[in-house]
Amino acid sequence: MELDGRVVVVTGGTRGVGAGIARSFLAAGADVIVCARRPPDQEVAADGRKAAFTPVDLRDPAAVHTFFDTVAHRHGRLDCLVNNAGGTPYRLLGEGEGEAQRHARVVELNLLAPMTASLTAYPWLRQARGSVVMIGSVSGTRPSPGTAAYGAAKAGLENLARSMAVEWAPDVRVNSLVLGMVRTELAHLHYGDETGIASVGATVPLGRLAEPADVGEAAVFLASDRAAYISGASLLVHGGGERPAFLDAATVNKEK
Repeated sequence: MELDGRVVVVTGGTRGVGAGIARSFLAAGADVIVCARRPPDQEVAADGRKAAFTPVDLRDPAAVHTFFDTVAHRHGRLDCLVNNAGGTPYRLLGEGEGEAQRHARVVELNLLAPMTASLTAYPWLRQARGSVVMIGSVSGTRPSPGTAAYGAAKAGLENLARSMAVEWAPDVRVNSLVLGMVRTELAHLHYGDETGIASVGATVPLGRLAEPADVGEAAVFLASDRAAYISGASLLVHGGGERPAFLDAATVNKEK
């Protein structure tokens, strides 16, 4: 298996996209450690192999340092860090009291926490000539009403990855996966029932939402030797993107 003997950390790897990433690395032969504030509802496993879980709040620098020290001393190495942890509630700018602080916490989780994790993991990644995979979002490349702080953080994360790729070369490769819509166990909260999920999926050129495994396979590729000359790159995992709205408007006008 292509990642036999490699050690991989997936932040936020207990459910959804993160669990899908962790399962793909397990299937590729890696030893996987997932971390989150709370333990998973069920063990993250694939092909008879299980990911180890460690609780950690990534917004606590001291806890992050302790976590990576423990991983390095327990496993003797660290080959890849996947900065997946993140997310945001839907919140329009300027609504309610104390909103600035709430938006700041979104930026902290989605930008500052991955930076802290990467900087802390760097000495061991450098020793292994490993890599970092940032999990970005198309929200960082287009307007993101209702999740503006999240979009801004993801835009910053992609830029951070490109700068890290230059500063840390040639010892550590750094890349980003820029995700579109993904079908997870929480998809119904965003897209409704199965009919709604299918309707939303039909708007994607490939005809469906991504599965967590789709993201996981892309992450494994970027961490593998097959991507040995890829650094500072942003790989779009969005099924072809979104059909431009003006094309539908133009079609309607032609029919009239």
